[in-house]
Amino acid sequence: MKKFNRSAMAVLALLGTTAAFAQSSVTLYGRVNTTVERQDVGGVKTTVVANNSSRFGFKGVEDLGGGLTAGFQLESGFQSDTGVGSGALFGRHSEVNLSGGFGTVRLGNFFPASYYASADYVSLHNHDTGSSSDALYYDPVWFGGPGTGNTIAYRTPNIGGFTAEGSVVLHEQAPGTGGKNGYDFAANYAMGALDLGAGYSVIDSNKQLSLRALYTVGQFTLGGYYQRNDDANQIRPTGAGTRNNLRLAAAYSVGASEFHVNVGRAGEYENIADSDATQYTLGYNYNLSKRTKVYGYYTRVNNNSNATYMTGVAGADFSSVAVGIRHNF
Repeated sequence: MKKFNRSAMAVLALLGTTAAFAQSSVTLYGRVNTTVERQDVGGVKTTVVANNSSRFGFKGVEDLGGGLTAGFQLESGFQSDTGVGSGALFGRHSEVNLSGGFGTVRLGNFFPASYYASADYVSLHNHDTGSSSDALYYDPVWFGGPGTGNTIAYRTPNIGGFTAEGSVVLHEQAPGTGGKNGYDFAANYAMGALDLGAGYSVIDSNKQLSLRALYTVGQFTLGGYYQRNDDANQIRPTGAGTRNNLRLAAAYSVGASEFHVNVGRAGEYENIADSDATQYTLGYNYNLSKRTKVYGYYTRVNNNSNATYMTGVAGADFSSVAVGIRHNF
């Protein structure tokens, strides 16, 4: 804890000095998101104070002239319920990039674009965080492969509402050890009230394909995604085979209030009987301002006898009743 605090203070001091020379180029941002919950994991009930992906970060840009821009982003997670740092100091995000008319080249550690094009876009009520996050979405590169670090990515410029991004995640293992690079691709297209997206990621024979749509009409927002997984050998060494995963979400806003509902259904893996599961969430948000909200939700994951979503225990279900506060800065 002390080591983390000293490191964070050193970085703050360094970036504060940088901001003094170029005040308009560096931005401090973050989110503190905490809930009080009554959780039930396989019949064992506990009351907890829980962190919901709280973080702080710095991002900045420099105009190099001629339409060329250099940028960076550093983001650190922390446990808002205890104040302890979450892993590496900038384990959530550490990126340097170069942008121009050609698009953007990105280097470093960051979440895959395919996730933002599908699952994250549909998780409306609490930004896909905490106990009500999407337990059924699976990315073989992010979760089962080399992760999010050591990534080289290219993003196209916005062409009439269309953008695409491709990346390679280097395994950086010694030759002959069997390490595999991961690959990620995403596309997004905005057409007024309709937003479409697609994502694809693969490492060796383990891959996923996802398609997403989100439509806003008046005070209503409707969305959903479909995901197809193949192999998923991190679940079963001989390969779990294929499965289908579907999620639907709806939101209704009136004044400062938001009402949310979503349901997800993961089918059986081809080679694992009774491995299907259902997840659903009912939520309510009240926006005290543009940056602060109070909220509550009920979420539940029903696992079949060989499914382990959210609990890690075959056949054990999960549920939580939560109330929380989220503040962005």
